[in-house]
Amino acid sequence: MKLIRPMLATLSPAIVEGPEWVFEEKYDGIRAVGGRERGTIRIWSRTLQDLTAGFPHVVAAIAALPDGDLVVDGELVALDAKGVSRFQLLQRRGTAGGSATRYAVFDLLILEGGSLMGRPLAERRAALERLLGRRTDPLFVSRRVVRDGKAAYREAKRRGWEGIIAKDERSHYQPGVRSPFWRKVKVRKESEFVIGGYTAPKGGRQHLGALLVGLYDGLKLRYVGKVGTGFTQETLEMLSQKLERLRTDKSPFDPPPPIRDATWIRPKLVAQLAYAEWTADGKLRQPAFLGLRTDKEPSECTWSGRER
Repeated sequence: MKLIRPMLATLSPAIVEGPEWVFEEKYDGIRAVGGRERGTIRIWSRTLQDLTAGFPHVVAAIAALPDGDLVVDGELVALDAKGVSRFQLLQRRGTAGGSATRYAVFDLLILEGGSLMGRPLAERRAALERLLGRRTDPLFVSRRVVRDGKAAYREAKRRGWEGIIAKDERSHYQPGVRSPFWRKVKVRKESEFVIGGYTAPKGGRQHLGALLVGLYDGLKLRYVGKVGTGFTQETLEMLSQKLERLRTDKSPFDPPPPIRDATWIRPKLVAQLAYAEWTADGKLRQPAFLGLRTDKEPSECTWSGRER
């Protein structure tokens, strides 16, 4: 099976307007492409990491779809009690009280062995809706809101969504391209950061106190702050094991932050954080840990591309 890199959205500080734009919920999960070829099912991430074994119920649902060989694009998500996707819930899947993983599908790339990527989005969406019908568990068609961008943004804010994605209905699917025909507008401030170290625990906490995070500014890893909230005991244990294997004597940050009790690690892990805002001196205000991103590379976390 030939793996297709997903089309990516461009971050937009403003809401686009025009009759060609449709607006969908921006899901807070793991981007995933699912394919079926001659009865074999595979699911892969935006970096082509194989996710198949981790989501057997999604594999079974794709296997049950009609119409031969196919490829769909979407997001693996876990929903809270209000039906809102939360990345931290996805991280806790399989634990006591964890939410079930679902697959929000928003595009159809191949159907009955034939490519639809050269067809307009409007046609691909219509074909997707025919294919999935009224399925809701674990597959469902991504939610759309009104065609008015400002009204769509207000609706996303009211519902507590991560944001909205604006898509040009006339556009073709561009594999691996961060395209201006798809625009993402954030409601919640969340983004990915490289972990470069951690501090010692204090009080009753075990394993670690805070993670030290940064963004790449050219070839240099720029320190942007520490995050000491958002951890569960299970998360602390998991992080401790991963961090211990990456310990190093030299700070990966340039320049190193003046933190006395820091333990440095090789910059191999990516954390998703929520935060209130950026301070004037380029540090995160009120960051909270949401989870690790295994589907994103540290090199993708850049100062120039930071979300403000």
